[in-house]
Amino acid sequence: MTQATDLETTYRAYIACLNAQDWERLGGYVHAEATHNARPLGLAGYRAMLEQDYRDIPDLQFHVALLVADATHVAARLQFDCTPAGEFSGLPVNGQRVQFSENVFYTFRDGKIAEVWSVIDKAMIESQL
Repeated sequence: MTQATDLETTYRAYIACLNAQDWERLGGYVHAEATHNARPLGLAGYRAMLEQDYRDIPDLQFHVALLVADATHVAARLQFDCTPAGEFSGLPVNGQRVQFSENVFYTFRDGKIAEVWSVIDKAMIESQL
């Protein structure tokens, strides 16, 4: 098995962990010094961010549409079909079902997600409101 295949397997297990909201296992996938869009969060802050996402979007589920991995990086296009309860990304979604994608890039260190760079397709959401 190549390192890229290992990261692909690890990433898919991470997505399954998120979809199950299995926060106790999150540390198996996310580095203690994790950053998100250059903000240092650490594991506790990363977990808090995800828990808030699920409070804001109770039916949140991550679906991998595209995945590319090499020895230390993963690039993914994630698809969402969900119903944010209130404002989402500064938009007044307020319980309306929306579909959108997220392009996200990860750097792995010590076999765990250390850096995340994420861009949500906000225009796609706006077009549905």
